[in-house]
Parts: sequence; C-alpha cells; structure tokens
Amino acid sequence: MPEATKRSWTDVEAGNATGKKPVPEGLWLRCPGCAAILFRRSLENNQLVCPECAHHFRLPALDRIRLLVDPGSFVPMDEGIRSGDPLEFTDIKSYKDRLEASRKKTGANEAVHCGTGFIKGRKAVLAVMDFSFLGGSMGSVVGEKIVRAIEAASSEDLPLIIVSASGGARMMESGFSLMQMAKTSAALARFDEMGGLYISVLTDPTTGGVTASFAMLGDVILAEPRALIGFAGPRVIQQTIRQDLPEGFQRSEFLLESGFLDRVVDRRDLRSEISSLIDYAGK
Repeated sequence: MPEATKRSWTDVEAGNATGKKPVPEGLWLRCPGCAAILFRRSLENNQLVCPECAHHFRLPALDRIRLLVDPGSFVPMDEGIRSGDPLEFTDIKSYKDRLEASRKKTGANEAVHCGTGFIKGRKAVLAVMDFSFLGGSMGSVVGEKIVRAIEAASSEDLPLIIVSASGGARMMESGFSLMQMAKTSAALARFDEMGGLYISVLTDPTTGGVTASFAMLGDVILAEPRALIGFAGPRVIQQTIRQDLPEGFQRSEFLLESGFLDRVVDRRDLRSEISSLIDYAGK
C-alpha cells in the first residue's frame, strides 16, 4: 500500500490531521480473512459474510434465528430458566458475577435460545447457541434447554435443528456440566428411535464437550466454511503429540474430507439447504 494511502487511512481512523470530522467507532472493520476494509452496514446486509473472500464472521444467536426462520414466526421456549451456582464457584470473579455480566451484555438468560419457527414454511424446533454468553459454554441450564427442545420436537413430530457455537463444557459447574453430555446424547437417542430428524449445524467455534456430544450426533451434519470444530484446540493437540498438524486441521473443509461432516454450506444458503433437507426427509 502506498505511503500516501496509509496516511489517509490513518487520518480517517483517527479523525484528525485532515480537519475532517472523526469517523464513528465501529463504522468500518477489517476482514481477518483477506484484510479488506469493510463497511459494517454492508457486511451486516450480507449476513456478516465478507463480500471479498467469503470469510464468515461470528453471527449472534438472535441474528442467526432471524436468518433461518420466516419473519415473525419464531416462538421462544424456556427463556426464563437461569443458571444457579451449585458449587459457589469463584476464580478471579464469582460465577454469579460472570453470569450477571453475561446477561447484561447479551440481554439473554443463557447461552442457548430455543423455540419453534417456520423455515420456508416448514415448522421446526430450533436451539441456537450464543458464543457471546460465556463462550457458549454448556452448563446445566444449556443442557436442560436443549433436552426440552429435543422432547418438544419429539412430542410434536417436528424436525430439530441445533446450531452449535461453543467453547465446550462450563468449568464453573464442573461435573454438573459434564453430565449434560450424557443427558443430551440420551435424549437424542430417544428422538432417533422415534424416527425424528435432527439437523446439526456447526459454526465457528464448536469445541469441547459440545462437539463430544450433541453437535456430532445429527442425522445430517452441516458446517459453515472454515469453522473451527474439534474437541481440544489445535495448540493443545500439537503440544501433546509433538507433531505438526495438517494444513487446515480442525476446519470444516478438513473434517468434510475426513468424513465427519455431510456438507459445508455458505451461511447465505443455509436456510434453503435446511428446508430442502426437511422436504427430502418427508418431515
């Protein structure tokens, strides 16, 4: 980039040295995939997908729901359930303080939103995880809400869609959190025995105990491009086995080639893909 261009961009960011008014903070952002400078409004209109390189930015849970369901059709379930603090856990902060901070930050009570909605006219039960709430970690309430969503899909004979975005089990709940892996997996086994359709959608990141349980148990497993998917992080694995990891290790495309996924789907095509799968399954 020419030096003059660099100075110009610095001036625009800082809003000084040129006599122009400052640019509002957050109006522009840089794509981590291709380093292009993107206008936030344009990016939002493109479902937070970079128009230059198709990098998929992380999408908030409520925006994800709006992307997937028909307008005005989503009916939330179990929104009032809140996590307790069974272990009275404290590290730098108390668990109660962390929960309260996340509630204020996100406006939600927990790291997953569940409900029913229509996807191109097809009614389904959805559970959409929110990474901005304590890293989308799975505690007792997240596990309970997902099980209730599974049971609702079973009782109403509806397809189930779970969109995962998680750092794994919630350490502040210790064993209570780990029990949710078995709890959700058992509920999905019952759902499968009843002939239910479960579509699992993996987004960036899907890791830890969520990957080791319900995220990888779908009848069909879809993933967004370049999403990080795995149990332990690549750095931990590399330090453990003391070997270099393959190019693109634990990314969607690598897992598709290895047979762990059924399809990698661009976010902008996800709604159509899910509705087609529901039709194909006769649901």
